[in-house]
Amino acid sequence: MAEANIAADIRHRAGFSGVKKSSIRIDMTPMVDLGFLLITFFIFTTTISNPTVTNLIMPDDTPVTKPNNLSESLSLSVLLDDNNRIYFYHGKWEDAAKKLAVYETGFSYSNGIGEVIRQKQKAIDASGKFKNGRKEMMLIIKPGQNATYRNLVDALDEIMINDVKKYAIVTPEKEEIKYISNLKN
Repeated sequence: MAEANIAADIRHRAGFSGVKKSSIRIDMTPMVDLGFLLITFFIFTTTISNPTVTNLIMPDDTPVTKPNNLSESLSLSVLLDDNNRIYFYHGKWEDAAKKLAVYETGFSYSNGIGEVIRQKQKAIDASGKFKNGRKEMMLIIKPGQNATYRNLVDALDEIMINDVKKYAIVTPEKEEIKYISNLKN
């Protein structure tokens, strides 16, 4: 325990009758022990919570042709725009634009892009047409000019969370950019 040792020092001066001046000595050993315990605790907790890293496999610079043999029921295209706006459609762009089947969503847990991916995976599994089921789904991410890097990383996080095996990051077509700009106006 801490203890205070008071030593009395009496000085004699002319005109003063005796003034006692005391010095206090406090034992700081328990405080130092507490400091080391706190330092140990914080070092231990920071080593436990290391950030995880996602491996991103980048293709080489050879020109890529569009996959023509991809089934429309397996593809989901995601268009990233500014202010966390995400547009998505199933199948081919021409069919989705004609049917006005381009929908807007965000990064919300209950009705965001993650829920759209999970619904698409459930629909693929329920169809029974594909032997590998949801593993054959192809997610195409198309970041626009106003899309932020954070939105792209959030979309990649949704891919990892929902265990999407096949995905690609490509530039959006001119028709898609024009369609989205018309939606804003």
